[in-house]
Amino acid sequence: MNKLPEITIFFWAMKICATTLGETAGDLFSMTMNLGYAVSSLLLLCIFLISLVAQLRIRYHQPWLYWSVILLTSTAGTTVSDFMDRTLGLGYGVGALLLASLLAGLLVFWKITQHNISVSNVSGTKPEILYWLVILVSNTLGTALGDYLSDSSGLGFFGGAMLISSVITITAIAYWYTTVSRVALFWIAFVLTRPLGATIGDLMTKPIEHGGLNWGTQGSSFALFIILVSIILYTSRTAKPLATHN
Repeated sequence: MNKLPEITIFFWAMKICATTLGETAGDLFSMTMNLGYAVSSLLLLCIFLISLVAQLRIRYHQPWLYWSVILLTSTAGTTVSDFMDRTLGLGYGVGALLLASLLAGLLVFWKITQHNISVSNVSGTKPEILYWLVILVSNTLGTALGDYLSDSSGLGFFGGAMLISSVITITAIAYWYTTVSRVALFWIAFVLTRPLGATIGDLMTKPIEHGGLNWGTQGSSFALFIILVSIILYTSRTAKPLATHN
């Protein structure tokens, strides 16, 4: 059985909220709590693996577990990316390039071995493991790309968010009004929501003198958590037993 959620407007709202929360929560662990990038990454990856085992063992879609795993991939992705870019000194551009290459390799491997990378066809342990690996890498890539746009490109947090929002909008228009592969457009939008979350998260938490709103990692994380939980509650109560159509 397909254990993934139906792809609706609420799915995208929760994805953006979860990836933004992942950015603020990752910074909360590594910087506000002063655990550092390496310790935070190790801790969060361990929790992610535990949640992933639980996700692999269930037989049907459980929204709370699914979005917990999504959130953990985003939070761990934030600290892993920061570890690569800052602690190891790779820089945002090189880090993003390496992660983009890894993501492309995973998608090609998935396509070759499973013949289909549509999320409507993720059934079985191997395809599901590949699905979650792609998500983990894409969320790690999103942090590096978001940081590159915000810090290195000169666009700033707001400018980076607006650029990515524009590309996502173009992707949505292509989905509704062109014959471009729906699977390809889904993954483009899926990957792009992570750097969008990274730039929005930084915009919320960074000091005003650095171009942010100075809401802090704790306040921003709490607000985003409440929003995410509220949407999950609403969609869980109104959900219909329909399969996803991507």
